[in-house]
This record gives sequence, C-alpha cells and structure tokens, in this order.
Amino acid sequence: MVLVRDVLDVSALALCAVEVPHPDAAVRWVAASELADPCPFLEGGEILLTTGLDTGHWRDEWDGYVRRLADAGVAAIGFAIGLTHAQTPAALADACCRYQVNLVEVPRPTTFVAISRHIAHLLEEQESTATRESLKTQRKLISAAAKPDPAVAVITALAAALDGATCLMNPDGRVVTGPVGTRRGEFPLDELAADVRRLQAHGLRSAAAHSNPTLSVSIHPIGSRGRASAYLAALMPARASEGQRQAVTTAVALLGLIDEQDRSRATTRQHLRSRALELLAESDARTAQLVLEVDQPAAELPKHIRFLRATGDESAIEDAAATLERRGILAGVYAGELCAVAEPARTEATGSHLAGEGLQVGVGNSVAPRDGATGYRTAGLALAQATDVSGVVVWDRVIDNGPLGLIDPDKAAAFAESWLHGLDSEQLETLRCFLRHHGSRLKVAEELGLHRNTVRNRLAAIEAALPGKLDDPQTRVSAWIALQSAPDDLRP
Repeated sequence: MVLVRDVLDVSALALCAVEVPHPDAAVRWVAASELADPCPFLEGGEILLTTGLDTGHWRDEWDGYVRRLADAGVAAIGFAIGLTHAQTPAALADACCRYQVNLVEVPRPTTFVAISRHIAHLLEEQESTATRESLKTQRKLISAAAKPDPAVAVITALAAALDGATCLMNPDGRVVTGPVGTRRGEFPLDELAADVRRLQAHGLRSAAAHSNPTLSVSIHPIGSRGRASAYLAALMPARASEGQRQAVTTAVALLGLIDEQDRSRATTRQHLRSRALELLAESDARTAQLVLEVDQPAAELPKHIRFLRATGDESAIEDAAATLERRGILAGVYAGELCAVAEPARTEATGSHLAGEGLQVGVGNSVAPRDGATGYRTAGLALAQATDVSGVVVWDRVIDNGPLGLIDPDKAAAFAESWLHGLDSEQLETLRCFLRHHGSRLKVAEELGLHRNTVRNRLAAIEAALPGKLDDPQTRVSAWIALQSAPDDLRP
C-alpha cells in the first residue's frame, strides 16, 4: 500500500511535513476541494488538496474543519501556500495536532495535477508489485500442496508469505501442526483454543479474528463438507496487504482439498481394514494379510493376536478407531462394534484406554491369526460380561471364574433365589455338603455328624422341593450354580 511517507519522499513534489503524527497512514486517492465541508464527497484515505480559497478570515473555523476531516478518515491535508495564504495558518496546524491529522504543505510551484499524477503512479506501481507478489505467493502455496507432507508445507509457505506465523489446530483446540514462522512465539494459543471450540457449533462458514496495533490473528475452519476437521490460525502484521489476505484464502482452499484427499484415503483404508478384520474373524488370515497389503505401508499381522471388541456411542467408536489407527493398531468398525486386533502384550492397556473413553470392552484369548474366529468369539463373550463400571473384561479372567463368569450376576442371583426358595438354612447346608462330597451320603453324614437315615430323609425333602432328582447331573449343576450365586440371606 502507498503511505503518506511515500508521498513525502517524492522529491519532485517538494512537499513539506507540517504535522505528520501518522506517516504510515494509507493513501487511497487524491481529492481537491475548496468547500468549507468536503466530507460528504470523501470516502476516507484521501489526501485532500486545498488552497483555502475562502478561508482568509478563518480563525476558530479551522477546528471544526479539521475535526470533520478527522472523522472522515482522510490520510492527510495538502495545503497549498502562495495563493490565499502566504504560509500554512497556525490555527490549521494546531487543529491538525489536536485531532492527529497529517498536514502537508504544498509549495507554490507544485501543482495539484502533479501530486495526483505521482500518487496515481505510486498506486499503480504498488498494485502491479502486489499483483506480482500475490501470484508468486499463490504459486509457492500450490507447489507446497504437491509436496509429500502437503499440509505442513502449505502452512510453512503461508507463514513466510505473511511474515508471521501459522499453525493447524484440531476441533478441541489442541495444536496438531506448528506453530511455524518467524513470529510463532507471539501466538495467543489459549485464546485461539477457546475460539476454535466456540466455532465448532457454526460449521465451515465461520471464522474468528483478533487484532491489536501491531498484529492480527485469524482462525479459519478447514474442510469441504460436514464438520471442520481442523482449523488454520494465521498471524500477520496488523496492516496486512491484500496479497497476504488472498494468500490466507488460498491456503484455506488448498488445505480443504488436502483434507478431502486425506478423508478419501482414510475412507478407503477404513474399508480395507474393516474387511481384513472380518476375514480374521472368520479365520481367513491369508486373505486378510493380502487385503492389508493393498494399503501402503502395509500392516503385518503378528504371530499371535488378541481381538478387542467394544460398544458405545457411535461417535465415540469412530473416534476410538481413529485413535487406535494412529497408534499402529489394526482397528475398524465391524458389525456395529469397534473391532481391533493387536499383539497380546498391548491389548489390556489398549482396552483400559478404550474403557476410559466410555466404551464397554471385551478382550479375547490369545490365538494365532489362523484361529481368529476363536479369538473374535471369546472377545464377544468377554464383552457380554462388560458393564459401565467393569472396565475391561478379559477372557482369561472369565475362564478363571469358571462357568459363573459367563453368567450375568443379577440374572444368576435371581435364578438362585427362585431355584432355592423352598429350602431352609439346614437344607441348604445339607445340599452344599452333598455336592461337595459328589453325592456320597456316608461322607455327608460324617461331616454333619448325622445318622445316615437322617441324611437320607433330608435329601428326600430337598429333592421334593427341587425341580429334578439329585442323581441327575443337570440338577446337580443347577444346584451348584444356584448355591454359588445365592444372595447372602440364602447362604447357610
């Protein structure tokens, strides 16, 4: 942009600075007027040229004149001497000092046409230079987008073009790439994180900005559809050029295209990995490995694996699958569940992480990939035992708990209460002793200190209250499960 100081530096014009509190004020054009109030005809940013034709008698009037021009946002007043006034009026200079308006004295030999011509030339030259620089920046950004790590390359090129800094943030406000650039230490990251979280509710058409006298920071959502996958934060000088602002717009567009390509590749990868998990769940390890080799770099199945299966909120499952992928764990959504395969040493820690994210998790037993169906099935059985408070359920621990480990505790307790409700505490103790001695009435009599006939009579009464004969293995199994699961008030 053309500044007041640039105009003062044109030696051919011989302009003299009278009051110049803002030499870096931008000049948009030149206007000439002898009106007492030219403000209705101004847009702001002009150098207003005047000879003060009707101001020969002015004293206090200069104050209102300058105040109105200050409100109109003129870049400077160019006052020509040698016609109405032999020199710049002191009252005019005082008013310009008071309202912080630039005042430039135009000598008699310098014509207004010459000033207009030189400023027009400066503006044209500046626009031409800005256009060339903008095109150069656009080319650099496009070239960066073709590099191996395009997102990093684009924000690095943008930071250089802005003479500032850039970074990429994820939707929860954490910095994922950067900051990069010469002014990266000036990023107000806490404020930016709060802005990003606030912008999430407004989709892809929102943006935020902060500025002070020296710098400006803007935040832009990245993505072409749906919700933003990331946010670009760009820090630049407060008086950024049009070319720099265009560079930010171009970078946002390029990052959106890169994001779309990444999403497409990620979708393809997810389909491949979900299919590989499905094949492993069917014990087809050979085909699963071939499917994984379609993606590069290819994942290689370990010699032994454990399946993890998890249920929960759909968005939580998708986020968890993405997290596991970033950790190098084969994961995907299969049959409406999060399904993952990992080396046995990693599964419990991984399962604990998933449980910490609010998912219910089951871990299967360790198997070779060719026996994946067993691992998948046992992970499902473990998952069936999981609750909101149980954390991770591992198949090995289910096995340690015996058959009761496969039964829901509440259901087992209800079964026990119903199955044993006809027995008193003496009969419950006799039944427990009978099962402990594998049906030996003699050993029951010895342990309880009873006559064999008494034991026989008690067992007959117990049998009458139960739905089956005590010599039937099914009845004995049911009795054992009921006694193991009985509420405290039913225990002898």
